[in-house]
Amino acid sequence: MPRTKRRAAGAAVLTLSVVTITFAGPVGMARADGGPSASPSTVAPSAPVKVDPTSPRLKLPEGATLAPAKVLDIVAVTDQSSTKASQPEQRHEESNSSITYALQSEVLFAIDSAVLSPAAAARIKAIAGDINAKNVSSPIRVFGFTDNLGSSEHGDVLSKQRADAVYGVLSRALGAAGGASHSFQVRGYGEDYPIADNSSEEGRRQNRRVEITFTPSAT
Repeated sequence: MPRTKRRAAGAAVLTLSVVTITFAGPVGMARADGGPSASPSTVAPSAPVKVDPTSPRLKLPEGATLAPAKVLDIVAVTDQSSTKASQPEQRHEESNSSITYALQSEVLFAIDSAVLSPAAAARIKAIAGDINAKNVSSPIRVFGFTDNLGSSEHGDVLSKQRADAVYGVLSRALGAAGGASHSFQVRGYGEDYPIADNSSEEGRRQNRRVEITFTPSAT
């Protein structure tokens, strides 16, 4: 899986692309990964490199043929931080099918609190502006997460309270903008679905977050 990483002042960008070539034929055959290819939005994407389907090195079972190359999601991730990229204040992940903003809890809330900080509203309103600009009509998901410190019950409650607080500002900002009406899914997952190792403070900091995810309009 090719991976490129570029760093600039105050930001780090990580772009991942995955292409999978599958075989048509009997069940249980191998699968090979290739390099990056065109976006799935283009017509009939082809394999990134020429593949000779008659080559004996492919070791295809008798009667099997190569299926067309399938391009998976291409994901771009940007970490925005006033300190360093390993401790981002906001993470922006964009793929062909969805956009996610992950806001670190330290930026939004005080320790063990669900009361938004004065700086939090500006960040959430900026995300509302992006949602309006992309003509989003699908449900907007606002999910809260914590680290694994304390009881899981406390984490479940706190993460839901924090998701509710972010939802309140986001929904008001979208309503004030006068755009299309939106439906929301607001949930607290506590310590479930960590994105980093909870055994270190740096990892726990990344896991304490509120994510806003939406699907841009196809038009």
